[in-house]
Amino acid sequence: MCPRPLWVALVSLALSGPAGQAHAKCTVGILATLPVTMRDLRPLVSAKINGADALFIADSGAFFSMISPAAAAQFNLRLEPAPWGISVTGVGGESRLTAVTTVKNFTLFDIPIPKLQFVVAGNQLSGAVGLLGQNVFRVADVEYDLANGVIRLMRPHDCRNAELAYWATATNQDYSVMDIDSSTRESPHTIGTAFLNGAKIRITFDTGAATSLLSSSAAARAGVKPGGDGVVPAGSFRGVGRELVPSWLAPFASFKIGQEEIRNTRLRFGDINFGGSDMLLGADFFLSHRVYVASSQRKLYFTYNGGPVFNLDAAPAATADTASPPVTKPQEIAGQPADAEGFSRRGNAFASRHDYEHALADLTRACELAPTEPRYFYARALARLQNQQPALAASDFDQVLKLKADDVPALVARASLHLSGPTQEAAIADLDAAGRAAAAQDDIRLRIGFLYTSAKLFPQAITEYDKWITAHEYDVSLPDAHNARCRARALLGTELDKALADCNAAVKARRTAATFLDSRGLVHLRMGALDKAIADYDASLKLNPRAAWSLYGRGLARLRKGQASEGQADLAAAAAVYPQIQDEAAKYRLTP
Repeated sequence: MCPRPLWVALVSLALSGPAGQAHAKCTVGILATLPVTMRDLRPLVSAKINGADALFIADSGAFFSMISPAAAAQFNLRLEPAPWGISVTGVGGESRLTAVTTVKNFTLFDIPIPKLQFVVAGNQLSGAVGLLGQNVFRVADVEYDLANGVIRLMRPHDCRNAELAYWATATNQDYSVMDIDSSTRESPHTIGTAFLNGAKIRITFDTGAATSLLSSSAAARAGVKPGGDGVVPAGSFRGVGRELVPSWLAPFASFKIGQEEIRNTRLRFGDINFGGSDMLLGADFFLSHRVYVASSQRKLYFTYNGGPVFNLDAAPAATADTASPPVTKPQEIAGQPADAEGFSRRGNAFASRHDYEHALADLTRACELAPTEPRYFYARALARLQNQQPALAASDFDQVLKLKADDVPALVARASLHLSGPTQEAAIADLDAAGRAAAAQDDIRLRIGFLYTSAKLFPQAITEYDKWITAHEYDVSLPDAHNARCRARALLGTELDKALADCNAAVKARRTAATFLDSRGLVHLRMGALDKAIADYDASLKLNPRAAWSLYGRGLARLRKGQASEGQADLAAAAAVYPQIQDEAAKYRLTP
């Protein structure tokens, strides 16, 4: 069901058509303005589900709005079978669970949208419970101004021949324009054409993709393949599916879109099928550009904001951790926000681009204008963490929790900071408080479990893993959770049958994960299945020859089999990698 648009404002824009062509006066109605908070290159929007607060990712690449199964349970939403033949496919493959739900009262940008439907599938990402897709955005033209933390739904009138980059025409700023495919209910995506090293490629404009991503086949057409000059592994991507997708980072001489050409840039690519497209143009592109999707004209307009377009992974500049950064003079940034919320949104966008000088200036101004709003101090704390200022970040987390004692993300973030220092008791107190305050299905419980594990509090960790696994049966992180719960039990030396079941599930899902094989090797070692333990440790070490725990565990197994020289050699090799391993292993009664 599409939302019912409400007119919030009507602006009359004197927009020009082709030179010398007479045309009617063009007016553009602003249906709604969506405040956006950028976090980890994800555009987050606040909404309410039957009166309860919820965060969603604004995802122009999603054909329909989506909510995760865990979130559906958290909000007590009734599930119904999806229509026959419908599946959800994206980065990471096809989601195994597909159902639909109808939210009786959904509120977005203070506008009530009754009986809004969602597909129930996928994973929780960046703290969001789901995605807002094209059944929301397809009601109008859409302007993406993520650098200022805004998405606008626009409705033009008598603008068939007008140039709709109104912000550029008003200031004589250069802009690009390009054709896009027709948008239909069956094919709502924004798709156009670009050129990569001169090769023609099809691109999908996708705000839900944190970073832009090429298919391997498109990279190959541009002359780039794994193993080529300058091509390096770039980690794994995750999306709605259950699989992690490995990717590579490679140099490209030219990326041309519209009238803009980006030379000597780096792009990520992976073995992904994007359907009718070769590339997802993600939030990194949207942050560095202001984009107007004129579905009414089958055109797209954009201007360049400055700074890097794709390579947003530069290391943060170190700043002294004892004083606030210098505040940027207002005239250095055009178009100052009018209130604390505006400064906060723009500050978060700067932080997403690793521009911490401007980010901290804006977020500090937001804190000054609204000193009782915990969200602004939390955002500044995250920016200070990214800018290598942990003491100042801790001070901001303290302020958040003075204002809102049960703020779960702040409790967990402060606990993580405490664990890295001498205040472990304070960390445990924060984790305990977060566990009491979080919903049973909350995605953050997996993080709480990991932190309890770091504190060597394995029973508490297992409790958190139990809650998370129960609510996230189809999540892409499920193998990691199974492995974590398996290892916690293996280190305790208890419930080894349950531990083995978890490790088997983790290894089955991800057979090339060395850490999963190492955990199962430990379970087999505890159970006295020495040959199986050695086999798992062999497989782990084949993937990571310097895995100290695998070397140590294999050494113990070999010693217990009477292979003294081989066992001692493994123990010595483990100690060479990690000199403290024997003392640490002794705490778990893992001794020769």
